[in-house]
Amino acid sequence: MSSSTVINSLVKTGARLPPLPTIRDLVRLYKLRAIKQLSQNFLMDEQLTNKIVRAAGNIKDNYVLEVGPGPGGITRSIIRKFPRQLVVVEKDRRFLPTLELLAEASKDFLQMDIVRGDILEYRTEMAFPDCPKTEWTDKRAPVHIIGNLPFAISTRLLINWLREMSLQSGAWAYGRSSLTLTFQKEVAERIVAPMLSEYRCRLSVMNQVWSKPELKFVIPGKAFVPKPDVDVGVVTILPLKTPLTKVHFDVVEKVMRHIFSMRQKFCRRGVANLYPPDVRDELTQLTFRMADVDPEARSFQLSTEECLRIAEAYDQLMQSNPEMRNYDYRAPKHVANEEDY
Repeated sequence: MSSSTVINSLVKTGARLPPLPTIRDLVRLYKLRAIKQLSQNFLMDEQLTNKIVRAAGNIKDNYVLEVGPGPGGITRSIIRKFPRQLVVVEKDRRFLPTLELLAEASKDFLQMDIVRGDILEYRTEMAFPDCPKTEWTDKRAPVHIIGNLPFAISTRLLINWLREMSLQSGAWAYGRSSLTLTFQKEVAERIVAPMLSEYRCRLSVMNQVWSKPELKFVIPGKAFVPKPDVDVGVVTILPLKTPLTKVHFDVVEKVMRHIFSMRQKFCRRGVANLYPPDVRDELTQLTFRMADVDPEARSFQLSTEECLRIAEAYDQLMQSNPEMRNYDYRAPKHVANEEDY
């Protein structure tokens, strides 16, 4: 009997996981404690873990990668939606017994693979060798990344994934895979922030160039153990069929970093630092003329399209001046010595 037939049978009969201790009981049983240095916060409320998984959409018979499952709260909610395959990536070996318990309980209708490792180093394109690839402009890929992310690495991880999304590599080698992730509420608001918002920043533009992010709901900090100092936002990120630019991700990221480096100053101040001092004024003026953007606007006043026009102008100038492409105004100044004369 195929796994699809088993899953359909289980769904029709309302079958559930065999009775298991609650996540709270498992935490006590295995004496699990959140480690502050790893930004660990456990979500024990099953209604909330179910809500997070529902935000991902229909995952039945799909492929799911869960990031940092911890004791398995969200994992249980994923399993109850009957994906075809679930891969969990967990760095902390203390959680392996609870995850192995869940894998054993669901083995008759689900392939659950436990990977002990660092998600920053995990090659997501290797997660689902049996998953068929979907054309980018066709329907969404049957691949979902879900996770209660450690605050300490959430932004870095998201930027890495956006880069892979732009290159259609990693999890996006399968097609337009989706993300359903938790962030500190302020970070979540930055991701979705429109022009003129107080939260508008580099992260806003980078997300909106390649995807459609949406803040689905907010979880109060008191729902987590231990309680963090902030509330948590659940964000879904769906790749656009047609990105808003063809400029390479690394160039766009560099330009956005400079544009938003001086939020309350004229945006020309940040853009100017893209260029060496001897040509700074000339090329800064040329950049804004080519982009048709007001150099005295503040960064949060720029639309995504205006930000991209600046990036596209810079990219064109670098094609004419490739020796400047790696210029970094923060690099230490060269000190002359006798060998230079």
